[in-house]
Parts: sequence; structure tokens; C-alpha cells
Amino acid sequence: MKTESGKKATEEAKENNTHINTDKIKSDETSFIETYLKSDGSSIKTLVRLYKGHYFDLFLSAIFYVIKSSPTWVLPIITANLINLAVNPGENRMFLFTVNIVVAVIVHVQNIPTHILHTRYFSRARRSVEAGLRGAMVRKLQHLSISFHKEMESGRIQSKVMRDVENIELLSFQVINTIFDVAMTFIISAVVIIGKSPLIFLIFLISLPVACASITPFLTRMRTQNKKFHREIEKTSSDVMDMLELIPVTRAHALENKEISKMNKRLTRVANRGYELDITQSFFGSVVWVVMSLFNILCLAICVYMAMEKRITVGDITIYTSYFAQLLNKVFSIVQLIPIFAKGLQSVESVGEILKSYDIEEYRNKKKISKLQGKFEFKDVYFHYNDDDRLVMKDFNLTVNPGETIALVGESGSGKSTAVNLAIGLFLPTSGDILIDGKSIRDLDMHSMRKRIAVVPQNTILFNGTIRDNITYGKPNVSKQELDAVIESANLKKVIEALPDGLKTDIGENGGKLSGGQRQRISIARALIRDPDVIIFDEATSALDTVSEAEIQGAIDTLTKDRTTFIVAHRLSTIRMADKIAVVSKGTCVEYGTYDELMAKKGEFYKYKMTQV
Repeated sequence: MKTESGKKATEEAKENNTHINTDKIKSDETSFIETYLKSDGSSIKTLVRLYKGHYFDLFLSAIFYVIKSSPTWVLPIITANLINLAVNPGENRMFLFTVNIVVAVIVHVQNIPTHILHTRYFSRARRSVEAGLRGAMVRKLQHLSISFHKEMESGRIQSKVMRDVENIELLSFQVINTIFDVAMTFIISAVVIIGKSPLIFLIFLISLPVACASITPFLTRMRTQNKKFHREIEKTSSDVMDMLELIPVTRAHALENKEISKMNKRLTRVANRGYELDITQSFFGSVVWVVMSLFNILCLAICVYMAMEKRITVGDITIYTSYFAQLLNKVFSIVQLIPIFAKGLQSVESVGEILKSYDIEEYRNKKKISKLQGKFEFKDVYFHYNDDDRLVMKDFNLTVNPGETIALVGESGSGKSTAVNLAIGLFLPTSGDILIDGKSIRDLDMHSMRKRIAVVPQNTILFNGTIRDNITYGKPNVSKQELDAVIESANLKKVIEALPDGLKTDIGENGGKLSGGQRQRISIARALIRDPDVIIFDEATSALDTVSEAEIQGAIDTLTKDRTTFIVAHRLSTIRMADKIAVVSKGTCVEYGTYDELMAKKGEFYKYKMTQV
């Protein structure tokens, strides 16, 4: 029986043995972000640069593509030879017949190994780019500011990470394969036909600009319609996610039909955009097909006429018409792929909305923190969000000493949660400053600082997994003793013992199989396991009943001991144990002191307290 370490070693060995490894993807992630940041707006150039580092694989793929495709250009020559042998058999007819048949068999059989080799190198390149591009987006999303995430709907982000990257991958596949195919067909056709009949080659050259001229009027229209359709899909994706999250509320208030009606309108708009796009593409394809077919007929007529005039052999008709048909088919295939090109290039731009964003937290050249004493000083802080000039915080001043528990109270929308978000650097002050252990928050590496902070939010955020996975999130190597101590401190022991699978119990999406109190205790346990220097409770018990709140209060008392603690509270029953209370009103700290001091003043806090009695 394998040990855990043995299983881990086996998994690592398998990982290292894969064709696309994690190290390469990580390297691509950084490269892709830089590629987008340095791009000049050209989607084509950006797409080409995404394959930097994979050019050798593409080169090998191209070589094997040429070899594996040889039947398409060898067969017309062999067919012409055999027809000429049938029309004018000579003395060596059996030898020539045998040679042509053997060559035909060989060029077809070799397609199996060379096609696999072509696919191997090409797939390794494009799948690596696909994974790296998604990884780059995930990396960038993890570093983009909270303001960015507030402004862009999660449904749109999901669509960009999955659907747009899939479109780019499809674009890459079609573009590269088509380039190989068309280039090879044109070169071989030119070499063979110029040697036999410059007149036929002239027809080839005339057909290409005519084909291009026939598609030009459609390009702008299709690009515009693709962009509109893409936006509708993104918006619909976002609306579907909102609908799913609202299902409990919708069901509780019997609003199913209203949601169905709203979504049907949205889906109808998508369908109409898709219909308009389909009609344009259909007309576009039909026009190009007719133009290409007329040129094919013209080529056939000229070849037959020249054969009747004895200027070419009957077999040559096969060569000319086959190559001409191949070339026109390649041009037609490019034309048919233009909708895919338009969609893919739109997706290249769409991904850039994330990868080109400069709205990130900058950590470089900033002081890293290994330990927090826990002193916070707000000095004349003003703040407004990027998309709104209205001040959320104004002239906010507050000092929190190491180890103190500070409660922030006030009406909804007064600025309590914004204050703690500023304290942990999710936003930076518009003006003024926040000092942490005497150093400006602008000079600190927030990433290293947040490793010493734990947050217990109002809306408990859990993921689909086991209780153990959720408690130890970010700290996988926790000992059994540490875990048991945390479970005891968070008042979770009885809850876990009552579950059939204990710590291995799957809690469902966002902990849906547990009660609100149980979810909150897991959230507190997750904070405890980090052994933080600073704790943030953002209305952590506001959604709980009185019994659950009382049970969790004991866990909170354990967690806040000897740690600087911010408690954002709406219910004043949860803050009696706080060392100091800050009353926040319209973004300003209007009162500050102990519970008894503020009650004795009979000011804002006293009035607020009386409304809850």
C-alpha cells in the first residue's frame, strides 16, 4: 500500500512526464502579460507574439504538414500520367504504370506517421498557449485591484477566461493550418503550372485579387456584428450567473415567471444578434462560392480548348483543373474562415481588457512585512471610488494601538467596511495617509502584510470541498494537533462529531449543506489557523440568530486575544467586549472612546444604542 509521500512522488513524476508542463505554462503567463502591455493594438501581431517560444514546434509541425499533405499535390500528377499512359501507351507502359501506383500508395501511407507528428508539435504549441493564456488571466485577476473587480461583472470575466481563450485557440488552429495549406498549395501549383502553361498560371493570379475584392465589402460589417454579438454573450453570461445566485430569493417570493421573462428577453436579443450575423455570413459565403465556381468553369473551358488544339495533353487537363480547384478551394476556405477570424480577433481584444489593465496593486520596491505589531493610524483620510467622485470617507482620523479591539459602528453606508478595507490596503486613500506600525501604507508590500491578517466577512465565503479543506485553505501542511486546537477554539468540535464523515464531510457549493452558524464557525477556524497578528470581523454575526451569535462570540473572544482587532458591527450586542468604539457617520469618525465613556456622553453612540433597545 502506497504512503502519502509515495503517492505524491508518483503524481509529480506523472506531471513531469507530460508534454505540456507547469513550468512552461508559468513562463508563458508572465510573457503573455508583458505581450499585451506592450502591444500596439494590433490583434494579429498580438496573436503572433503569443506563440513566441513555440516557433520551433510550429516549424517542425509545418515540415510534417507539408509531407503529410503530399497526396493532394502528387495525386493529380500521377492521375495525369496514368491518363496519358491510357491514351498513348508506350513500350515502358507497365513499368511506368507500376512506378506511379507504388508512389501513390507510399505518399498516402506516410500520411499516418507524419500526420501524428504534425499534430504532436502543433498541439503542444497551441495547447500550451491556451493554458498559459488562461493562467496569465488568472494571475492578473489575482493582482488587479478590488475596484477593477467591482466594476467588471464576474460573468464577463468568466466568459473571457473560458470562451474567449477558446476562440483564440480556434483562431490559432485555423490560421496556422490555413497558412501552411495555402502557402504549400500555391508554391507547388506555381512551380508545376508555370513550367507547363504560363497562361493558366495567369488565370490563377487574376482569380486571387478578384476573390479578395469580392469579400472586402463584408469585412467591416461582419467585424461590427461580431463585436455586438460578443458583447451580448458576455452580458448574458453575467445575467445567468446573477439568476443562479438569486434562485433562493426568486423561489421564496414566487418570482420564477418574472425571472424567466427577463432572461427570455435577454436570450432573444442574443438570438437576434446571432441571426443578423448568420445572414451576413451566409450571403458573404454564397457570393464568394459563385465567384470561385465561375473561375473554375473558366479554367476547365480553357484547358479543354487547349487540349482540342493539341497544345496540351488530355492528362494535363487533370493537373491544371485539380491544382486550380485546390487553389480556389484554399482561397474559399480562407473566406469561409473570416467569421472565425473576426470572432477570434475580437476575443484577442477582449482578453486584453484584463491583461492590459494597469489597475493593479504594485508590490515592487516596497517594504516586506514578516510581523505586525498592529498599530494603525488614519490621518486626515479622504477616499472615493475610481468611478464615482462622491467622497465615501472624509477627514477620517483614528488611532488603534497594538492589541486593541476596536469596534466600528454606524448606520449602513456610513463607511465602516470602507475603513477596514483601507486598513488592509484593498483601496488606497485618495488623500491623507494610513500608518501601519509607523510606516505609510503606500510604502508597504500589501501582499506580505496580508499574510499576517485574517478576515472573517459578513457573507461567509466557502468553496465546494470538505470541512478540512476549507479550514486549512492556504495552509495545507497543518498538523493534527494544530487543527484540533483550532476546531476546539472555534466551537466546531460538536458540529464535526455530529457529521457522518467528520472533517471529510463535503459541504457543497458555498457551504450550502451547513447552517449559517456552522459556516461562520468554519470561517473563524480558517482565520485562527493562520495565527494572524490582526483580525478583521466585518459584521461577522449580523446574519445569525441569538443562540448562534452567543456560541460564536466565544470563538471570537479566543481569536481576538492579544491581537489588534477591527469589528464592524451593526448589532451593538456584539461589541460590549471592545476596548474602544468608533462611531462612523457619513465617512467621518464622530465619536471615539470606551463603551462606558460613550454611553456617559449621551451623544451619537448613546442615541444609536437606544434605537436597538
